[in-house]
Amino acid sequence: MAERPSDFSYDVISDEKLGAGGFLIIRRLHLKVARPDGSRSKEGIYDLVERPFGLDAVVLAIYRRTVGGKIEILLREGARVPLAFGRPETGTAPQKSRAHRPIVEFVAGILEAGEDSLEMVRERAAAEALEEAGFRVAADAVEMIGPPMFPTPGMCPEKFYFAAVEIAAAAQSEDPPGDGSPFEEGARLFWLDLNEALDRCKRGELEDLKTELLIRRLKDRLG
Repeated sequence: MAERPSDFSYDVISDEKLGAGGFLIIRRLHLKVARPDGSRSKEGIYDLVERPFGLDAVVLAIYRRTVGGKIEILLREGARVPLAFGRPETGTAPQKSRAHRPIVEFVAGILEAGEDSLEMVRERAAAEALEEAGFRVAADAVEMIGPPMFPTPGMCPEKFYFAAVEIAAAAQSEDPPGDGSPFEEGARLFWLDLNEALDRCKRGELEDLKTELLIRRLKDRLG
C-alpha cells in the first residue's frame, strides 16, 4: 500500500470576512500553499463560504413498506433561490421577478451550533421529519446510512450526514410547521417507489446530488 502523503499547510498573509451578520459569509484568504514535498506556491486569493448558524447538515430518507412489500420514499419538491438567480440559463442580470422550476430533494436540515454528536444528529433528523414532513419519529429510530461526506469541498467546509427512518405504512402526517422561513413554504410532499426514484436519477429527472446518493445507500442497505 502506498504511503499516505504528508498534509498540505498554508501560510496566511491576510484573512477577512465579507458580509458578516448574514446567513452566509464569504471568508477571503490571501495565502501560500506549503506542499507535501516542501515546496511553496506563490501567493493567491481563495474565497470560501461559511455559515455561522451551523456548519453541517443532515439528510433524511423517510421511507415505508407497502402492502406488496415495495419500498416508498418521501420526497419534497420545493424552491431553491440559488437555482433561480445563480444559473446562467435563468439569467443573472438584476430583474424584479424570476421563475424557476422546483427541485426534488429528501428532507434535510442544518445542524445548529453545538449539535456535534451522532445522538444530536439523530435528534436533528427527527426534528426535521416533523418540521418539513409532518411526521413524528423517535430520534433513536433514526439510522445513520454510511459515513458523512463533503459535498462541495472547493467552496464550503460543510459536511452531510446521511440518515433514514422507517415509518408505518398507515402513519398519518400532520401539517408541517416549517422553520419560519418564507423560502421553505409551499413545498409539495409525495411518495415514490425507491426503484423508480433511482431510475429518475439515471434519467436526470432527479438532479439533487445528496438525494441520489442517499437513495443509492438506502437501496444497498435494504437490498
